Amino acid sequence: MTAMTTLAAAKPAPARTPRHPYRAALATARGRTGLALVGLVVLAGLLAPLLAGHGPTDQSALALAGPGTPGHPLGTDDLGRDLLARLLHGIRADLGIIAVAVPLGAAVGCLLALAAAAHPVADTVVQRVFDLILAFPGLILALAVTAVLGPGRLPVILVIALAEVPAFGRLLRTGILVQSGREYVTAARVGGTSGGRILTRHILPNAADPLVVQIAVSLTVAVFLEGAMSFLGVGVRPPEPTLGAVLSQSMPYLAQAPHFAAGPLVTVTTLVLGLSLTAEALNREIRR
Repeated sequence: MTAMTTLAAAKPAPARTPRHPYRAALATARGRTGLALVGLVVLAGLLAPLLAGHGPTDQSALALAGPGTPGHPLGTDDLGRDLLARLLHGIRADLGIIAVAVPLGAAVGCLLALAAAAHPVADTVVQRVFDLILAFPGLILALAVTAVLGPGRLPVILVIALAEVPAFGRLLRTGILVQSGREYVTAARVGGTSGGRILTRHILPNAADPLVVQIAVSLTVAVFLEGAMSFLGVGVRPPEPTLGAVLSQSMPYLAQAPHFAAGPLVTVTTLVLGLSLTAEALNREIRR
């Protein structure tokens, strides 16, 4: 009995399955806080028709009414439109734009990076394309696109997507170059594995982690860029609300009705803070 007890005590505990880095990152305090803030804003946008109580373009005789006005919890704007309705539908519009623009920019950038990895001449051409896009600051690019296409939802999506192409393309290209020099890739080549299989089964999965962090960063940039375009009047056409458009309309009334600008400012701050915390949590965990 004593020997059996000793053997049982000496038996090693079963090894724990390592946690996935993304799940581990989102389980940290930063990750949970970031997800909670982003989820709160996204939920508000998704439930806009249920929570608003008014249409975003419905007008009333109560112009610049303060918060707490019956039927208008956040007050009204200069045309008597309900600020809560315009804020919620503005969140919905912004989320719809960035949910299309950022994946589109990521897809184009990654495809160009794969093309660059295929041949040295293609690499040179792709790098010059990235340099050309980066030569235009975001707002200059926005003005150039809207000068050709006019203001609207599609030009905003195209501007954000174009602005994000070099970030994703250069990040994936660098990851491919780094992973291509690793020993496991050399071993796979010696073993007779085809180049396409090495790329899809070995290199890309190991080069993809930084792209996940970049998505969170790019969403933050997209929020600012869309807001800036709407603020300057080259974004989504009025009367459709966006956070930047509501903020722009509030500027002449800051002293008279500061509540007018409070909603979009708090919302943008919450969304950007949540995305930044999520990106930081992912980056810290991936770099371990």
